[in-house]
Amino acid sequence: MLDIADELALWFEEGREFAVATVVVVGGSAPRGPGAALAVDSAGTVIGSVSGGCVEGAVYDLCVQALQDGETVLERFGYSDEDAFAVGLTCGGTLDIMVTPVAAGAPARELFRSALSAAASGEPRALARIVRGPAELLGRALLVHPDGSYEGSYGSGSPELDRTAAAEARAMLDAGRTGTLELAEDGTHCPGGLTLLVESNVPPPRMIVFGAIDFAAALVRAGKFLGYHVTVCDARPVFATRARFPEADELVVDWPHRYLRRTSTDGRTVLCVLTHDAKFDVPLLKQALRMPVAFVGAMGSRRTHADRERRLRDIGLSDAELARLRSPIGLDLGARTPEETALSIAAEIIAARSGGTGLPLTGSRTPIHRDRGQEDAGDATEAA
Repeated sequence: MLDIADELALWFEEGREFAVATVVVVGGSAPRGPGAALAVDSAGTVIGSVSGGCVEGAVYDLCVQALQDGETVLERFGYSDEDAFAVGLTCGGTLDIMVTPVAAGAPARELFRSALSAAASGEPRALARIVRGPAELLGRALLVHPDGSYEGSYGSGSPELDRTAAAEARAMLDAGRTGTLELAEDGTHCPGGLTLLVESNVPPPRMIVFGAIDFAAALVRAGKFLGYHVTVCDARPVFATRARFPEADELVVDWPHRYLRRTSTDGRTVLCVLTHDAKFDVPLLKQALRMPVAFVGAMGSRRTHADRERRLRDIGLSDAELARLRSPIGLDLGARTPEETALSIAAEIIAARSGGTGLPLTGSRTPIHRDRGQEDAGDATEAA
């Protein structure tokens, strides 16, 4: 639900009544993951998506019905000979979708208002809803803050359930994860009692592009398209200008390794080193390859890479540290232009994040839609 927070927060401001359908569990191959949402207001207006088009019509009808009867329902859509054409889920997977009415007087309406307002403002929060369990608990929610405090209660008669769920949701919020967890009704971790969907709203992951070159300008656009907060860093003020990088969220004039040392990063951060100049990228990569970030890639020819790797070994980097470096950066797409090269880099970032092979799907037997629930982004003249 938090993936359409901006629109739903506006609906709240306008006083609209609506029902929201949220993907809670995905099995097999399915186009959208847990947390994906579709909402329908009392006038029939629709926002969001739960399946990329496969089951939208059936889910729309469920939302309309939920607005009429005020009941939260859990529905499974799956592939079979009989229902494939009825609902359109022909990709071979299953979707469990919870539909919740958010009308005036609904028990969770004000909690949802707080959750959506925080998400729309970019404030970290986790919404933990019961999506499987006793009918009287279905859809009940907690809103968990980064410090572990929370709003709401499941009303199960077990305060320990609220406390345990809040602690687990906080851990998922810290990791930026959206997914499900199993708890017993007494708050213990015994499976088979309750299933909770935890939706985490965290600031977008960072992409830091080092080297204010023409390839960087194209990569900034690709990074923004993928949802990253993009910073461009270069020690040369004449190149790191707003005129050259109008779409960057942040421009920094500093030596790359010095900036990396003082800025904040986390396990989702992507570092793209486009300087291909030893005086910049060797001290930068020495630091980057020892940090717990998601991706470190460096541009350059294979000769440049070999020289860079030798220099890094000479200053003490281990084989394990060097194995983290993706260089030459990017997938082999035959790219030549800055835009094509940026696409090859973005493709490698996605593959690294999702466990993809980078190979054509034609003839491949690997899953098309991989499970990201356990997580949640080169470049190259040569990768090109």
